Formats: sequence, C-alpha cells, structure tokens
Amino acid sequence: MEGYSIAISFNFQRTFNIHAYFYPSYFMKKSWKNIFSYVGPGFLVCIAYIDPGNFQTDLQAGAQYKYGLLWIILLASFAALVIQSLAANLGVVTGKHLAEHCRKEYPKVPNFILWIIAEIAIVACDIPEVIGTAFALNMLFKIPIWCGVLITGLSTLSLLLLQQYGVRKLEFLIAFLVLTIAVCFFVELGYAKPESSEVLHGLFVPQLKGSGATKLAISLLGAMVMPHNLFLHSALVLSRKIPRSVNGIRDACRYYLIESGLALMVAFLINISVISVSGAVCNSATMTPDDREKCEDLDLNKASFLLKNVLGNWSSKLFAIALLASGQSSTITGTYAGQYVMQGFLDLRLKPWIRNFLTRSLAIVPSLIVSLIGGSAGAGDLIIIASMILSFELPFALIPLLKFTSSKTKMGSHVNPIAVSGATWLIGTLIMGINIYYLAEKLVTSLKDSHLGKAVKVLCGILGALCLLVYLCSILYLAIRKNKESTHLLALTGQEGLQVSESNNLPREDILRMQLPQQRTTN
Repeated sequence: MEGYSIAISFNFQRTFNIHAYFYPSYFMKKSWKNIFSYVGPGFLVCIAYIDPGNFQTDLQAGAQYKYGLLWIILLASFAALVIQSLAANLGVVTGKHLAEHCRKEYPKVPNFILWIIAEIAIVACDIPEVIGTAFALNMLFKIPIWCGVLITGLSTLSLLLLQQYGVRKLEFLIAFLVLTIAVCFFVELGYAKPESSEVLHGLFVPQLKGSGATKLAISLLGAMVMPHNLFLHSALVLSRKIPRSVNGIRDACRYYLIESGLALMVAFLINISVISVSGAVCNSATMTPDDREKCEDLDLNKASFLLKNVLGNWSSKLFAIALLASGQSSTITGTYAGQYVMQGFLDLRLKPWIRNFLTRSLAIVPSLIVSLIGGSAGAGDLIIIASMILSFELPFALIPLLKFTSSKTKMGSHVNPIAVSGATWLIGTLIMGINIYYLAEKLVTSLKDSHLGKAVKVLCGILGALCLLVYLCSILYLAIRKNKESTHLLALTGQEGLQVSESNNLPREDILRMQLPQQRTTN
C-alpha cells in the first residue's frame, strides 16, 4: 500500500505540474484563491498601524520637523513586515502562539514579569484609542474631553452589540471608514504639493535633530511596531485551516507574508501622506496666523483644518468620524490581544466583554486625570508618552520571538535563514539603541537643567542609572538565555509528503471561540 500511495502522489504531482504548465491561468487562479483564503490576520493587525496614536505622532512629526522623520516610517514599516511575518510563521509552524511559547519556555517569575509587561503594552495601546474617541466626540458634539474619556467606557457595550452581526462585517465597515480619511489625505497631497526632492531626502537620509526629534522618533517606532501585535498575529493565524505538511506550512507562511506586505503597504502610504500633508501645510509660507497657531501645538483635536481643501466645512465632522472608527477598530485588536496574552501566559480565559472592560478601565484613569489637568494639549502629550512606552517594551516581545523562530528545535526545517535572523537582530538592536540613547540623554539633561540640590541630583542619577541597568540586564537575559523547551515538531524535515502530528491541527477551536461571540445552540 505504501508503494501505491507514493506512486499515486507522484502521478498526481506530475499531472498537476503539466496542467499548470500548459494552462497557467488555472495555476494563477488557484494561487489567488489560496491567497484570499488566508487574508484576514494581516489586515486586522494592520489596523493598529493607523490608530489615533499613529495619527497623533505623524501630525506632530510633520508639523515640527517637516519631512525629517519620514525615514523612521520607512524603517518601522520594513521592520514591521519582517517581524510580523516571523510572528505568523511561529504560529503556523508550531501551532502555538507567542504567549504560549513564553509560558512553556521561561520559569514562573520571568513568565509573570513578561505577562505584566505585555498587559501594560495593551493598556498603553488603548490610551490613544480612549483619547482619540474623546477628541472625536468633542469635534462632533462639542463634548468636553474629560466627559468624552468617560463615555469611551460605553464603547465596550457598543462594540459587543455590533459583533453580534459578525466580526468580519464590523471589520470591513471600520476599514472602509479609515480608508476614507486616507483617501482624503492622498487628495490633500495634491493641494499641499510637497517637494518630491525633500520627501525623498526625508525618506532615505536618517537624521535626528535634538532630543525632541529623538522623542518623536521613539513614538513613531512604538506606534508602528507594537509589542502586543506580535502576540496577536501569532495567534490569529491559528484560526485558519492550514494543511499540516511541509509544503502546506511553507505555502501558508508565504501567503501570510504576501498578505502582511499588502496590509503594511497601505499603512505605510497612509502614515507617509499624513506626515507629508502636515509638513507641507504647517511649513507653508502662505499659512494664515490662525493655522500657524494650530501647527505650533498640533493634536488630533485641531488637525481637521489640514483637510479643508478637500472637505471644506465638513472636514472636522468627517475627520471625527474616521477618528472614531479608527479608535474602535483598534479596540478590537486590543481585546483580541488581551485574550491571547492572558490565555497564553496564565492559561486563563475571560469573556471578551470582561477583558475589554478591564483594559479600558485601566486606560481611562490616566486619560481622565491628564485631560482634567492638562486639557486637550495634555491629552495629546499622553498619546506620545503611551507610544514611547510601547517602544520601550518592544524588546520584551521581540527578543523571545526572534529566539523561538531562530531555533531549529522549535521550527524544524522552517527555521529563520541566517540572513533573516541577522536582519531582525540588527533591527531590534537599532530600536533598543535609540531607546537607551533617549533614556540616558533625558536623564542627564533633566538632572542638568533641574534646580535640585547636588545631593538630590546624585541620588536621582544613581536611581536612574540603576533603572537603566535593570532594563539592560533584562534584555540581555532574554537574548543570552538558551532555549530549553522543544516542540513536538522535531520530526519536520525537508520531505515533501511528511505529515505533522494530528494533535496540532489548525484551526484551533479554542482560538476561534475567543474571537467570535458565543452563539446559542439548540438541540
């Protein structure tokens, strides 16, 4: 029987190859059909790259430094493509997502600390959604920012109500609204007419002019390469049916790479257009005094004037609707990521509405305090700080991902090539270097410009240096520690027809149950 099965497999493969050779259109249709069957996870993750936090950092980067920080968007987009594809590969190959691998790999104390860091990242990601929604309500109904922050707690209930009509329909609606504002920015580029030579110079010539530029660069990196997205992407791919063979896994990894590339290209163009429009308008010689005043302290609540050439008097209303849609769409990704993080690290599951309500409550407290004290400007600054927190926390998700996907004991024949491993470690080192440089520079300048006594300055300097040392040692621990746990996929080799253990079949029902609202069944 074994000989017959091999012959049948050989004849089928030869027949399919001959058919594909003489009928290439058939082969192309099959390929596109396969790609569309995998579309979903990459675009859902992509929503986080065009959330209110991205809009806020993009607007300030363009207003303050014109096109000087466009290279950060290019670097972050390339890094996101590589890193997100690795996250997808980890889930496809092993049948487990990143948080589950961390629980299996690390001792209890480091695993618990990594869980706390991941939860802080999810809350930090939810803060821009809270403030962005509050800004949108202010533009639409003139509601004070602090009242809008409180009202965002009700968005949990509205989100769950809309989910009953189907998650995919909700995602398509939100994506349509967000893309609407993207088209408006693209059209506004025609009116703003940024100098192409300056834009290209900003894209390909790295430069950081002062600590303010470094702060915004870290915010852009944090807003583009989010740590919770790595947990999210590695789990979302587990909800799709993937043939458990070497060829099936390889094809799935390739299709997810294509899908992530398309999604991130859309996000890249949107972010580039926002920075370019902001830079061109706020640095124009013909700008009115009123607009110049807005550009000096530009935030989401004042940004609608950038679209007045396209939308006229409707600019603030439509911008508010798109901002509201952007915030709510990111709430979906945050809820899913929180579910997977808690299930993976602690083997604990909560109902989606409870998980969403807890995350939103933790995000509302700092947002409410800052909006009451600092108003609109303070809330805008909090978005920048939240994005910086995401950048500082990125190594604690990125390093485990790189270690796991570079391990042959976990990935088998699908382990990262040396070139990919080298590129990802280089990207990670660059991001960590920018973070440490900013922290060290901020510590020195803050102590230097303060009016504290010498003894207090020395004490604060020692405490700051100790915190930096702990940060560095934690990163080194994750980077140097050898992987100890192996997966049950060690049998994976380059044999074409090799099948993987049936116990690791995809889709995983537990992942599907966490994504979709529970449906009542009747006998």
